[in-house]
Parts: sequence; C-alpha cells; structure tokens
Amino acid sequence: MPGETSSHPNEPPPGVTLPPSREESVSVLRRRWRKFKTLKRGWWSFLILLALYLVSLLNPLLINNRALVVKHDGEYYFPALAEWTTGKLHRAKDLGQRLIGEAQYRALKVQYEKEGKGDWVLMPPYPYGPYESLLEDPALEGPPPHPPRAGHWLGTDDRARDVFARLAYGFRISITFSLLVVLISYSIGVSVGALLGFFGGKVDFLGQRLVEIWAAIPFLYTVIIISAVVRPRLVDLAFLLGIFGWVGLSFYMRGEFYREKSKDYVAAAIAQGDSRLSIMFNHILPNALTPVISFAPFAVVGGIGALVGLDFLGFGLQPPTPSWGELVNQGKQNIMEWHLVTFPLGALFCTLMLVVFIGEAVREAFDPKVFSRLR
Repeated sequence: MPGETSSHPNEPPPGVTLPPSREESVSVLRRRWRKFKTLKRGWWSFLILLALYLVSLLNPLLINNRALVVKHDGEYYFPALAEWTTGKLHRAKDLGQRLIGEAQYRALKVQYEKEGKGDWVLMPPYPYGPYESLLEDPALEGPPPHPPRAGHWLGTDDRARDVFARLAYGFRISITFSLLVVLISYSIGVSVGALLGFFGGKVDFLGQRLVEIWAAIPFLYTVIIISAVVRPRLVDLAFLLGIFGWVGLSFYMRGEFYREKSKDYVAAAIAQGDSRLSIMFNHILPNALTPVISFAPFAVVGGIGALVGLDFLGFGLQPPTPSWGELVNQGKQNIMEWHLVTFPLGALFCTLMLVVFIGEAVREAFDPKVFSRLR
C-alpha cells in the first residue's frame, strides 16, 4: 500500500539500496596460517614439537640429580636453581654429611628420612642428571652399560650415565643448535640474496663470483681443522655452520628479488620517494619470503643432522655434553646393547619425522597456486 513502511527492522526504506555485503578482508599470511592449521598432520606435529621443546627448557627442574628444595636446620636451599641464580647451597656446606663439593642429594634425602628431625629434600621427578656417573649406585649390578630397569627408564651408557637424562638434554641442545644455525644462515643468505637481486648489474656479477668462491671452501675439512685446534662450544659451532649454510638460500632470494622488483608496486614505491632499504625490506622482502619460510623446517632437519654427524665423528660439541651423536656412536661401539641403539636412533627418527611433517604442511600452506589467483 502507498505510504506504508516496512515492518521488518532490517529492510531499507523505500528507494534506498544498500551496498552489497563484503567478506572480511583477510591478509594472505593469515590465510596461509589458517590453511596450515587445517593440515592436521603438520599442525599436530608443530604442537607436539613445540610442547616438547618448551618442556625441555625446564629440564633442570624435571631431570636433575640436584635437589629442588632442601630444608636444613630451619633454612631452605634451592640447589637446582644454582645454575640460574646465585642462590644458596650451590656447594655443600655440611648438610649432615660433611662432604666436600656437591652433596649427594638422593642419599641425603634417605638420611634425613631416617633421622626424622624435620629436615627434608625434594628431588626432581626424575632424580638423575645427564653428567652423573652411577658406577657407585648399588641398584646397578655389573659393569656398564646397564639395560633399562626401574628407576632408569632407558638404562645407562658405557660410562654409567642415565640414557634418558642425556636424551632429554640432548633434545634441547639439538633443537636450540639447529634454530641458531637457521637464524644465522638465513640472516646472511637473505641479506646477500636481497642485495644481489635488487641492485643487479656489476654488484650481482661480482657478488656471485664471491659467493661461488665461498661455496667452494670445503666445509667438513674446515670444521675438522678448527675442532682440532679448539673445542667449539654450542654457539661457536652454530656460527660456524651458519656462515657456511647460507649460500643456497641466497640464490633463491636473488631470484625472488629479480622477479619482484619488476612489478608495479615497486615502481609505485620508487615514485613516492621511498629509500632503497625501505623498498628492499618493507616492500619486496615480505613478498619474497615464501621460499624462506617453506625451506625453514627442512633447514632445521639439516641442522640437527649436521650436529649429530659431527658429534658422531668426534668433531662436534665437547664431551661430556649430552649429545645424540655421541649416544649414536656409543650404540655403534656397543651394537649388542639394544637400548643404546634403539633409543637414541628412535628419538632422532621421531624428532626428524615431526619436523618433516611440519615442513610438508608449511610448503602446502604457502603454495602460491592456492592464494595467488585473482578472485
């Protein structure tokens, strides 16, 4: 009827046309993250690996032969935190045993329980350390290595050290080492590839020759020579691998920058007066990160494998650092001790499998065929 108004509150007045509804604007990176979360195998592998690594950062509180808390003569001490803080009882004073050096906290706990004077010791859930030799442990019979048993879930190695404790600490060292290598190599590779691809011409020609010369240096011989002179620490060895592992990535970044700098958005940035650094790292780099992010999980696999290989050959971290390569080497030397073969190789296999699953999911999520089409 003329003059009537719409009774529905959401309907527009007569003669008024609403604009068409729009879908929520979502960035490409967020779309890729959502795609990654839908790939269950990679997503769950990422969560499992992340949880294990975060838990491994608490190893001194979970797997340690030092007590968490000791109550002695009305005072409280925190030996397990001594490596993080300057707290009391890093060295034993008396504690009822009059020992010189670090107290034997498991024996001290038994002693306090027998005395019944109100003193007590709180040990970590797994009360054995990665460096501790258990040759004098009465529960272990015969010469090492000892097979798995109650209290020692994965047995001991050929020096009577707990295998589970060394595997747990070795996991943290391996992941941390590999992440450091990826960070160093990617920082160098991305920077060098960006410079060569962006400037081109003589800069690219001379830079490529220098990169080829650097790539011709034999990496393994260099590591052997350096390791023969000085035993490298974790950071030193990661830096050494990082400065040799960036060459391949620089080629990819060079090609990505050559491709991206010819596009219209780069011309627009030049026209509005942006600096070269701003164009390189604020405009081109975010659009050239696909190979960097896609290859990162597989670079982590390579870093773990490199550390295990160097430790296996004896040119890696300085003993008695908990190392998967050193445990694999023990398994080779004690091939009949099944626990020294099965558990280190099993831990290495499971870790690398999780990282590879993550890498496959990242590669599929960043597939340009999915999000590069005009819609």
